Amino acid sequence: MTTDPGVSPSSPVTSYHVHSRWSDGVAIVPDIVAQAHSLGLDEVGISDHFVLHPDTPDIEWSMRSEELPRYVSEVLASAAQSQEISVRLGIEADYIPETIDTLKEALALHPFDYVIGSVHFMDGFPIDEHRRYWDSLSADQVNQTWLGYYTRIVDMAASGAFDIVGHLDLPKKFGHAPTADMTAAVNAALDAIARADMAMEINTSGWSLPANEAYPAPWIVRAARSRDIPIVITADAHTPKYLTRNFDMARRLARASGYTQLALFERRVRRLQDM
Repeated sequence: MTTDPGVSPSSPVTSYHVHSRWSDGVAIVPDIVAQAHSLGLDEVGISDHFVLHPDTPDIEWSMRSEELPRYVSEVLASAAQSQEISVRLGIEADYIPETIDTLKEALALHPFDYVIGSVHFMDGFPIDEHRRYWDSLSADQVNQTWLGYYTRIVDMAASGAFDIVGHLDLPKKFGHAPTADMTAAVNAALDAIARADMAMEINTSGWSLPANEAYPAPWIVRAARSRDIPIVITADAHTPKYLTRNFDMARRLARASGYTQLALFERRVRRLQDM
């Protein structure tokens, strides 16, 4: 990932974490682009799920490996046809230690603008699939899952495969908070993100879930700012009407945390623009 230090004066509106029918979204790419334009976005990025799971080759909510070239072609075609709005080729790829080398090879074949790195699985445990998986855990198991998740984030950042860290405190999705102090684990994850020169998303979907706050929590956003970790504001939209859901709240959170700029991406080069 390359960083361009230039800063432009205008205030962009981007939505980079967006899912289409290629994974678990409800709309086709051209319809997403049309809605993004109607909402006044300057840029929209399609970032469908791409999971290379060693034990489950066909994840229901992920595109399959053989679909990746056709996904790329469709997003690039929409980008070429769009006159009013910039369309970015993104992807949300899972960090899984056993498949990270294969993932890097697959991503290197295509001209992505950015890669969102996420952790949806802790070995065989699905972090955000359904609350029943969390309900079955003891308090100690909940704590160990949280700690393991942040350790996995450290490893994800160190892999060098990703540009943006996705929904950093995802395990809170269903309201299962740890009873142990996670401060040291979070700080270790943020230090790794900063060393890797990754950006972090403020993901607004958490406000509409049992977590009832953005991903990540405000104190983590402030801790990220203290490390000069750049941010993007994303909606994690699975339907076009949510492309800018809760963006005003996210901007207030960002400004209250000391942020004055947002990160934009093109061909995996990041630049900062005033917010």
